[in-house]
Amino acid sequence: MITKKYDYKKLKRKNIDGKRFYVVDGENYAPAASVTTILSATKAQKDVEALKRWRRNVGYGKAQQITKQAANRGTKMHSYLEEYCNTGIFPTPGTNPYIQQANLMAACIAQYGFIQVDEVWGTEVPVYFPNIYGGTTDCAGIHDGDEAIIDFKQSNKRKKREWIDDYFIQLTAYAEAHNEMHGTKIRKGVIMMCTQDWEYQEFIIKDKEFDKYRKIWWSKVEQYVKMAK
Repeated sequence: MITKKYDYKKLKRKNIDGKRFYVVDGENYAPAASVTTILSATKAQKDVEALKRWRRNVGYGKAQQITKQAANRGTKMHSYLEEYCNTGIFPTPGTNPYIQQANLMAACIAQYGFIQVDEVWGTEVPVYFPNIYGGTTDCAGIHDGDEAIIDFKQSNKRKKREWIDDYFIQLTAYAEAHNEMHGTKIRKGVIMMCTQDWEYQEFIIKDKEFDKYRKIWWSKVEQYVKMAK
């Protein structure tokens, strides 16, 4: 399924004096935070407090268990989708029930989400905006005729659009870096999401809405740089 339009090279990372650095040219390191680091550091206080309340309400041990299970399931789901994109063949899961659940969630995204994907340029695509930030997006390619950044998400339950602003901001961050590195003009982001009950949801931002989240992203970068000084 992969259409190799761009030379995607894995970005090596290392920590220097407590800061993350990316290898951008041979052995030269340039300072850059990850997209997720910037989003976490600039999260609104109300969102921080909401997460703390949830942990208190369900219990810290249970909250950690739920978070770990979701993370493991999401990692496996992503690996199945990556294998599908690279080989065109959907992998068969093992007997572990969590693995089977992740496989079915990936199959749901492949069935309902990829019907509009015209090209896949790569999966686990490394992107970097010189001296500012770096990261890895799940997928880049053509979605319904448009250049797009595509991210795969898993969820314990259905999401409302107003709950996932951070996902949209993340998409624009990856798009900006991809445009900078490869000369693309991506102004579309797609979230392909499946719940643990195998219900598919899709969220798209493009054009003016994309530009709105793009501005929010760069304001967060500015805020993060000021905080880091």
